[in-house]
Amino acid sequence: MTKALYICYFGVDEPLVSSQVLPYLREIAGRDVQVSLLTFEKDADSKWDGESLRKKREELLGSGIEWSHLPYHKRPSVPATVYDILVGAFVISRMIRERGIGVLHARVHVPAMMAVLARLMSGEKGVRVIFDIRGFFPEEYVDAGIWRRDGLVFRAVKAVERWLLSRSDGFVVLTEKAKTLLADGMRGRPVEVIPCCVDTERFAEAKLEDRRQLRQDLGIGDRLVAVYVGSFGGWYLTEETFVAFQELRKMRPDAFAMILTQSDPKDISARIAAAGFESDDFMVRKIPTSEMPGYLSCADIAFSFIKPCYSKLASSPTKNAEYLACGLPILANDGIGDTTEQLTEDRTGVVISDLTRSGIRLGLEELLRMVDSNPDIASRCRVSAETRFSLKKLGGPAYRRLYKAVIDRGGDA
Repeated sequence: MTKALYICYFGVDEPLVSSQVLPYLREIAGRDVQVSLLTFEKDADSKWDGESLRKKREELLGSGIEWSHLPYHKRPSVPATVYDILVGAFVISRMIRERGIGVLHARVHVPAMMAVLARLMSGEKGVRVIFDIRGFFPEEYVDAGIWRRDGLVFRAVKAVERWLLSRSDGFVVLTEKAKTLLADGMRGRPVEVIPCCVDTERFAEAKLEDRRQLRQDLGIGDRLVAVYVGSFGGWYLTEETFVAFQELRKMRPDAFAMILTQSDPKDISARIAAAGFESDDFMVRKIPTSEMPGYLSCADIAFSFIKPCYSKLASSPTKNAEYLACGLPILANDGIGDTTEQLTEDRTGVVISDLTRSGIRLGLEELLRMVDSNPDIASRCRVSAETRFSLKKLGGPAYRRLYKAVIDRGGDA
């Protein structure tokens, strides 16, 4: 049996780990692979006492995952991260020797640094390193205006990235575009394109009866419901999203707006009211992840507007997978990962390049025509989700396939 260590520079209870790490690890863990997880916890001493540690470890062991953690250091930013990398690499190298770890699975660049350094420190050349790249980390900082593309920091990080690519034995990317753009660096070694997947079975459990009951409880009735899931600001195009709601209100005066967000509900409520929605015509709410399928089942269409830039060619929005799994056609913008190809090929949404008010309106008109003329649109969306974003049918098998390819190929790239 191969022993694998998954390295994640987040805390075990953070939403990203709950939705995009633990589900994959449960799929990987099994007869051929024994999985351990190393996380970095903020305020670990105050958060994790003896009893809570014991319960969390038992919970994860029940899924076949052995959990360890180290403290996360935030400030000053660069020295703190360097310190965490060095400490992480030392601890991981010790785990390699003491536990017989054969695969280091690193989620993004900082853990990849730990993994490659740990292999060097351990002296175990047969250890395999999987670089789970996820996104274009250096380019994200450029696109966000934090680094300059011609600046020293960006060039240094890109040099480190090239080194990590050269020293890794296998790769995960989220999109076909990312695979193409990174092909030279990966040099023919095993790679899997695994988008952000969801448990489609969990979303499919939201039955028609639940939709009717929740719509009744919310006072929606038979109105058209448009939903937006996620934060506002940053990469997410706030103005364009509210323009879409405003234009929908003009086209369908009885439409209902549902916003499920971690952003400030008061601010968002004021914005949606300014878009023309009365207090009985919208809902802004923070909900636990467990309730997401039920609320999405109440909707009819969904919005997904993200800043189109180079780094987002590597992105796979989880919200899109969730929308489709609940049968919702999507109005989205071009330039985000493989979204355009996915929605147009499967006829499960409308993709626009023009993000002006008139462009959004035209896209919305086309989406409403698609919904009105295709009574089977919800079923088509669910089939698309099952084909492209299923954790069990796509994500899990792809990870197991990559592990086998990397182990069979040999290590020390």
